[in-house]
Amino acid sequence: MELQDLDHTIALFRRWIEDKNYLDLKQQLTQLPVQDIAEILNQLDARSSLLVFRLLPKEKAVEVFAYLSEKIRTAFSQMIAEDELKSLVQDLFFDDKIDFLEEMPANVVKKILQRTPESERKLINQFLNYPDDSAGSIMTIEFVDLREEMTVAEALEHIRYTGPDKETIYTCYVIDHERRLRGAISLKDLVLARPEAKIKDVMTRDVLAVKTHEDREIVAALFKKYDLLAMPVVDQEDRLVGIITIDDVVDVLEAEATEDFQRIGGISPTEESYFNQNVLILARNRLFWLLFLMVSATFTGRIIQHFEDVLQGMVILAAFIPMLMDTGGNAGSQSSTLIIRSLALGEIKPRDAWRVLLREAGVSLVVGSVLGCLNLLRLIALEKIRVDIALVVSITLVATIFLAKVIGGLLPLTAKKLRIDPALMASPLITTIVDALALIVYFNIASFLLRL
Repeated sequence: MELQDLDHTIALFRRWIEDKNYLDLKQQLTQLPVQDIAEILNQLDARSSLLVFRLLPKEKAVEVFAYLSEKIRTAFSQMIAEDELKSLVQDLFFDDKIDFLEEMPANVVKKILQRTPESERKLINQFLNYPDDSAGSIMTIEFVDLREEMTVAEALEHIRYTGPDKETIYTCYVIDHERRLRGAISLKDLVLARPEAKIKDVMTRDVLAVKTHEDREIVAALFKKYDLLAMPVVDQEDRLVGIITIDDVVDVLEAEATEDFQRIGGISPTEESYFNQNVLILARNRLFWLLFLMVSATFTGRIIQHFEDVLQGMVILAAFIPMLMDTGGNAGSQSSTLIIRSLALGEIKPRDAWRVLLREAGVSLVVGSVLGCLNLLRLIALEKIRVDIALVVSITLVATIFLAKVIGGLLPLTAKKLRIDPALMASPLITTIVDALALIVYFNIASFLLRL
C-alpha cells in the first residue's frame, strides 16, 4: 500500500472507531492483505489497535500478529487474557513464535511456556539460547523431512498429510534414521518423478547446509551467492535441526544494513524503531561517539597550537583550514563507505588490501589533481591570493585527499582482519584522523615553501 493510501486508510479507521462503525471497519479488513493491516495497527494507539485486531477472523489474526511491531505485541500481551495470548502464539510458525518470545518481558514468556507442551517447551528454550546473530536464532523447525527408502508416491502422501502445518514445502530434506542430512529434493522433482521411484535415487546429495552457530551474515551471503529460497541447518553431528527461509534472511539483511548505517553515523546500534525510543535512549545511543570525537578533536587543537608560530607568520593560512579538513573528511568518507559496503556484500576481502591501496591511491591522485588545479586557479584568479600561498593550499589539498582516500579504504579492511565491525571505522572516526593528518601536512608544507 502506498504511503498516501495508507494515511487515508488510517484516518478512515480512526473515524470508524470513533463513530463505532464496526460494520464498515470489518468489511474493509476483509479486503486488505495481512501486511497492510499490521502496518495500520502499528500506527494506531494500543487500545484502538486491539479493538481492530479483535474484529479479525482467527486465522487472519494469527497472520497479522506475526507482522505487528514489538511495541504493539507487547501491549497486546498485557491487555488480553492469557488463554487468548497462548492461542495466538500457539498458531504462529515456530520461528515467528521464537521472535515473539525474544521480544516479550520475562513474566510474559514464563506464562506462555507454562502453558506449552513439554516437548515444545524444550525446543523453545533451546532456540532462545542460540546467540542472537547465529543461524540457530533465525531457523524454523516447520519443514518437511523425508526418508531415503520412501517411494515418490509415499513422499507425496507424507507431504499432503504434514504440509499444512509447515512453513514451506517447496524443498524437502532427506534424513536417515539418526536424522543426519542425506540430501534434498524439490517439490517439482517429486511431482515429475515416477511414483515407484525411491527418494534416494532422485534426490540431490550435494546439499549446502550451515551449522547452528554460524554467523547469520554468512548465511545471508550464501543465500545471495547461490540464489536460495531455503537452507538446512545442522548441529555438530550433522543432524538436521531446522531450516532458514528467504523471508528470515531478508529480515537479517535489513537489520544488518540498519546496524551498519547507524555505526557509520556514529550511533550505537539498536533494533528499536525511531519513534519507539524515548529521547533519553536516543541521546544515550549518540552520546558515546560524540564524546569520543570531541575528546579526539583536541588533537587537532594541539596540532594548531604546536604550529602557532607558522600561523602568526602568515595569518591568512588559517582561513583555508576548514576547507582542507572538510574536503579530506568527505574524501575519506567516500572511500570508507564504499569499502564497508563491499565488505558487507562479500565483494572485497581483507586479503585484497594491496589491490584496494593501489586503486584508492590512483583514484585519489586523479581526484586530488583535478581539485588541486581548480583550487589553485580559484585562489589566484578569483580571490587574488598570492601564488606561493595558493600553491601551498593546493598541494596540501592533493596530499590530504590522497591520505584520506587511502586511510578510508584501508581502515575498514584492518578492522575486518581484527574481527571488528568495519562500520566502526566510518565517517566520524576517519574524519578525525584525516583532520589531524591534514593539519600536520598543511603546516609542514607551509613552513617549507614559505620559509616560516
